[in-house]
Amino acid sequence: MKKLIQTKQKEFLKYLEDIRGYSDLTIKSYDESLREAFLHVEILQERRHILLNLMPYRIKISSLNPKTISKKLSAIRSFAHYLNDNNMAVLLTADDVIKVAKTLPKPISHKHIIEALSHAEEEEKVVVTLLYTLGLRVSELASLELKNISEEWVRVIGKGNKQRDVPLLLNSKKLLDEYLSKSSRKKFVFEKNGEKLSENSLRYIVLKVFRRVGLKVSPHQLRHSFASQLLNGSAPIADVSELLGHSSMATTQIYTKLGSALKQQNYNMAHPLCGVKE
Repeated sequence: MKKLIQTKQKEFLKYLEDIRGYSDLTIKSYDESLREAFLHVEILQERRHILLNLMPYRIKISSLNPKTISKKLSAIRSFAHYLNDNNMAVLLTADDVIKVAKTLPKPISHKHIIEALSHAEEEEKVVVTLLYTLGLRVSELASLELKNISEEWVRVIGKGNKQRDVPLLLNSKKLLDEYLSKSSRKKFVFEKNGEKLSENSLRYIVLKVFRRVGLKVSPHQLRHSFASQLLNGSAPIADVSELLGHSSMATTQIYTKLGSALKQQNYNMAHPLCGVKE
């Protein structure tokens, strides 16, 4: 039975790559999670189905934080759904959902971003500006192709090879054009030795830019900043969700909580009664 499961795991990973269009990093994460899990998951052949008892594995990973546990169990659930969809009846036991507290993203203020850009070199400015004004994931920025940039729009290839079009600001276009005019690139906006620049290289550029002004910032925080600025400016959540490439508006809802928190903070500072002392 274990050999059959291993064979199905390979087919599942191939499905994630060919059909779902998942990134190499995501597929690697699934592979590692499943390999680890099936060292401990109890596999029982029942009359009409295969029973996967997750309890031994859950005991093994119980000391990890809830978010990590939830991610590992999610990989097993996805694999089980795949098996059931492909005529292999599978049931999971000890599959209770782990409650993970939703944390508010930590956007960077517009003021701090402008300050950091004032100390940045040309390529650094382009990287930070595109992340901040297009709301891109770092993987999307690394894969951004020249052919997908027009005068007013950028076509972004997101998760699962889903496409979305994001407006390109005039100032961003001017900065990008000037940057591209100084070297001959073959395919991608950011290249090195004819190959696209790695995600880690782009992360390091962002880290370096903000370190100069005493901040530790990730590319994903710039994406948070993009979303928060739009929502605080009264952009409809449906539009923001589409611009971010979220498959569900529920994912975008967390930013509305952030917006409410900021509104409460501004209210407390602005209302005359909030500062009255007894």
